[in-house]
Amino acid sequence: MDDAVVVGSGPNGLAAAVTLARAGLSVTVLEADETIGGGARTLAPGDDGDLLEGLPAGVVHDLCSAVHPMAWASPFFRAFDLRAHGVELLTPEVSYAQPLPGGRAAVAYRDLERTAEGLGPDGDAWRSLLGPLAEQWEAVVAVGLGDRRSVPPGILDGADPLRAGAGAVRFALALLEQGSRAWDARFSGDGGALLTGVAAHTITRLPSLSAAGTSLLLGALAHATPGAGPAGFDGGWALPRGGSGAIVAALVADLQAHGGTVVTEHRVRTPADLPAARVVLFDTTPRTLLDVLGPAVGPGLRRALEGFRHGNSAAKVDYVLSGPVPWADPEVGRAGTVHVGGTRAEMARAENTVAAGRHAERPVCLVSDPTVVDASRRVVTGGAELRPLWAYTHVPAGSDVDVTETVAAQIERFAPGFRDVVVGARAIPAARMAEHNQNYVGGDISAGAATMWQMLARPTLRANPYRVAGGVYLCSASTPPGPGVHGMGGWHAARRALRDVFGLRVAAL
Repeated sequence: MDDAVVVGSGPNGLAAAVTLARAGLSVTVLEADETIGGGARTLAPGDDGDLLEGLPAGVVHDLCSAVHPMAWASPFFRAFDLRAHGVELLTPEVSYAQPLPGGRAAVAYRDLERTAEGLGPDGDAWRSLLGPLAEQWEAVVAVGLGDRRSVPPGILDGADPLRAGAGAVRFALALLEQGSRAWDARFSGDGGALLTGVAAHTITRLPSLSAAGTSLLLGALAHATPGAGPAGFDGGWALPRGGSGAIVAALVADLQAHGGTVVTEHRVRTPADLPAARVVLFDTTPRTLLDVLGPAVGPGLRRALEGFRHGNSAAKVDYVLSGPVPWADPEVGRAGTVHVGGTRAEMARAENTVAAGRHAERPVCLVSDPTVVDASRRVVTGGAELRPLWAYTHVPAGSDVDVTETVAAQIERFAPGFRDVVVGARAIPAARMAEHNQNYVGGDISAGAATMWQMLARPTLRANPYRVAGGVYLCSASTPPGPGVHGMGGWHAARRALRDVFGLRVAAL
């Protein structure tokens, strides 16, 4: 009998498995698909049921997540130390950019001052909002990635609690400002659009408190002071060399080095599909856990978990290009992430249209060309150099629309001639996202609606949001702190299980 079984091999499931294995437990990870990694997989055409059917061979694509500001900032990954496990994080000079009408753009450089200078009249506003948060990024991360049930470590018990507390208060005040109708009071120009592109990652109404939290956390990490973080940290929004799968490979290698096992193509539908174990952790949605466990979950908690809501969705398009995207403003081509949606007003209108259950005529699209920093992702085939382009757009939950042309049209608005460099394209409609990741119900890549209530009371309003029954825990993005490749849901849940079931207290890895 194993000490622990983890259902699902996404970043949270692997983080839980690594934490348990390093504590000396025997651990088995069960994955339904033939490839591991959940939303952090990097695949080539022909892999895993040929999810990339029709695209040119040799070019690899990130299936869901592509850019990883949390890979160096997450407390779990800082303790794990990806660099020591062979993962090279490459940071472009421009973390993200916002193409704007008229061929211009707002650009978020790693350098805060350079960003502020480029924003003209909004420079001081950007500096005053993001500067203090970037300086105190550890306090911002502690609040943003906490378990929502306790005071985050380091805020009151750190080396400088007054400074950390001040950072947490600044974050809270900025959240109230940017999450309300007062969000335009600070900005008069392009700064508002630049920040709104980050807020749109939440796929929810704008403005909103949950979207503001995302924009401020990720915005602060884009400018976090070099040298203030883990050894070798360069700041900004990093991309792993070779793709997101490099992070997964490092976690799996460490798990196996500590005696853990990963079993693929093992779908868990009933308790009979689970090996005997003292603890079972589900890197799944509450719905999947309830389907598996049935009456083992008490009626009160079952009703609460059944009330967990899923949000609106992402539809994915993977492109193969014969050259770089011809952005009207060349500075956009230096960004690891591009938020395509136009002005703040245009993006808010598009996101609110999707929130109302309708397709936006000009939706918000997220775009990333990893070859901006990773030349290894370029492939020479038949004398032509090909590169991947990662893109998704926001659509209503369960949409079955092929958005290939919609995304191309949005990019073409700000990059005339884009279609001329497209060699191939493959779309995954929102309604089909769950076919390669069961957690993406109806295309909800956040594994639960990112409303402020569900970010605070995720998945239910209980003192222990991870424990379900006996030795059963939920450890997915449906638990605090929510979506993102940070491993924190798995880390929080695993440490609770170690304490509750095995009487072990583990502060770090």
